[in-house]
Amino acid sequence: MSAKGGPGRIVLGIETSCDETGAGLVRLEPDGSMRLLADSVASSVEQHARFGGVVPEIASRAHLEAMEPTVRRALDEAGLSLSDVDAVAVTAGPGLAGALMVGVSAAKAYAAALNVPLYGVNHLLGHVAVDVLEHGPLPPRCLAMLVSGGHTQLLSVSGIAGEVTEIGSTIDDAAGEAYDKVARILELPYPGGPPIDRMAREGDPNAIAFPRGLTGPRDAKFDFSFSGLKTAVARWVEQTREAGMQLPIADIAASFQEAVADVLTRKAVLAAAELGLDTMVLSGGVAANSRISALAKERCSEAGITLRVPRPRLCTDNGAMIAAVGAHVMATELDPSPLGISAVPGLPVDTAVVR
Repeated sequence: MSAKGGPGRIVLGIETSCDETGAGLVRLEPDGSMRLLADSVASSVEQHARFGGVVPEIASRAHLEAMEPTVRRALDEAGLSLSDVDAVAVTAGPGLAGALMVGVSAAKAYAAALNVPLYGVNHLLGHVAVDVLEHGPLPPRCLAMLVSGGHTQLLSVSGIAGEVTEIGSTIDDAAGEAYDKVARILELPYPGGPPIDRMAREGDPNAIAFPRGLTGPRDAKFDFSFSGLKTAVARWVEQTREAGMQLPIADIAASFQEAVADVLTRKAVLAAAELGLDTMVLSGGVAANSRISALAKERCSEAGITLRVPRPRLCTDNGAMIAAVGAHVMATELDPSPLGISAVPGLPVDTAVVR
């Protein structure tokens, strides 16, 4: 038992894979359950907005400046001190190399100073593990759909620290990346997800028949492609402007969003059915999109699949999800990472802990 306000072990999670500096605290209880104690995030998104995308050097510098204050806020929120921490988990990959290095270096320093285990864990698994903090333990097997600015994947999950198999992924743009590019075409703010979602509520999703990528009979059944959809939007906008017509922004946004939501949910439900999985976790920043989550709920209900979606704050990158992976790894008694670990920008999803 550790004196951390009760029984259990406290895991500090650090996330710096992209443009958000996250620090989270999770308590791993003696019975294996987990409790979220704090979740603090500092975002540098405003610094990237004028460039229309994340600038790696700016992100790395922002992480360096935000690290200590973000960890301090998390500790204050939980009513804990650094001496209460029993283990440190950090995103070791995948992500931007420089950004990851800031987080890994900080985690090494905290772990060494506190003389506690260090776990360099997988960012993608964090998006699955975070749901446990809200909805309790996952079933022995489930399907996870991760949808974010950098990733669009379907995963078969048999334990966070166990077997994770990629069923399908995007062959070009991730869904979130497509949102950003279409927002730029429509002259909407960056990041593109929230403004397109808001605008789409005022439009007709059936106004424009945008293509559904990789949905033909000979296409890869569970892979995704959104580059063609983005190009179709750009061409439609260009032709409309050349014709001297006013752009129906709301209808374009709604039709684009419907195409993304249709493909994502259709393939996810099909994968779950074919694999015999009756639970699906939908996570990642784009999972907060109102139409994607609503259509996923509708189609999962029709197929008899239980849909689990973390609240929006936990869908986006945060330290709590990394602490949750660390807690899972501790619960399964896997060996910690050595202090000499490096960041792994291309870390595969089937690697839970870096060694």
